[in-house]
Amino acid sequence: MGTHSHHDHSHSHAQAHGHRHSHGDARSFNTAFAIAVTLTLAYTLSEAGYAFYANSLSLLADAVHNLGDVLGLMLAWIANWLLTIPARKRYSYGFRRTTIIAALANAFILVATSAVIAYESVYKFFHLTAVNETVVIVIGIIGVFVNIGASLLFMRGARDDINIKGAFLHLMADALILVGVVVSAIVIRYTDWHWIDPAMGLLIVGIVLWGTWELLRDSVILLLDAIPHYIDHMGVKNYLHNLPGVKAVHDLHIWGLSTREVALTAHLIMPDTPLTDADYKKINDTLHHQFKISHATLQVESGSKEDPCRRSETC
Repeated sequence: MGTHSHHDHSHSHAQAHGHRHSHGDARSFNTAFAIAVTLTLAYTLSEAGYAFYANSLSLLADAVHNLGDVLGLMLAWIANWLLTIPARKRYSYGFRRTTIIAALANAFILVATSAVIAYESVYKFFHLTAVNETVVIVIGIIGVFVNIGASLLFMRGARDDINIKGAFLHLMADALILVGVVVSAIVIRYTDWHWIDPAMGLLIVGIVLWGTWELLRDSVILLLDAIPHYIDHMGVKNYLHNLPGVKAVHDLHIWGLSTREVALTAHLIMPDTPLTDADYKKINDTLHHQFKISHATLQVESGSKEDPCRRSETC
């Protein structure tokens, strides 16, 4: 079916460069996760205590949501740490895919905690109770600063990695929820409109679910080995097709190895001239820098009628 000749040396060089970059990123985010988990866990425990003291359901509901977020952050942290573990005999790609599973779990945790808050809010509409607004306002304002501060640790990586994006979204959602809690407590203080508290709860649930949908969609796409949404797959196909000497491209597959690394395999039909070491290096570099693909495996075939690509009819 063809060979991988001349490919191994240049290909491994391009991959090694990509690995060093991603491992460094992963390690720097491990510190961010450590700080964020410690901060949010300490705040959540104190928030729950003050919620009982102030008889505030909105503050208690936020503490439940925060606890879900701490669990989500821990999941993302473990997955991010697994990115730094090198590949071994059976796990030739290492443990990168766990970042996708963690992102999916994070999305489910957000949906589940939102459902809890929605239920509590609806319940409170029919069972309005007085709350200690001063305690709610002070604790809420502290929480806004804690969550925004923690979320800024992840802002740099949120664009490129949905696992980091999951952590960022969790913390920003918490800050939003607490802004809502504080505003509703201030309004209740001056008007005694106790229904505002559960109404604000339902509004915030809508905001959180809207943000979670994208995370859920992206992680399912990656889990099903579909082409990641940020990859220009037609651009990749055209680039490979337009390489000198390439008559056709068969069996092109692009999938996510993790939330930040993408792999590609393809058959190139080249009847006249095979690729040299320099060609492979140039192709790998272009795929890596222009198309964000860090692992490329190319199979070159002459395309003779005696030994055609058996997959060419289906791919």
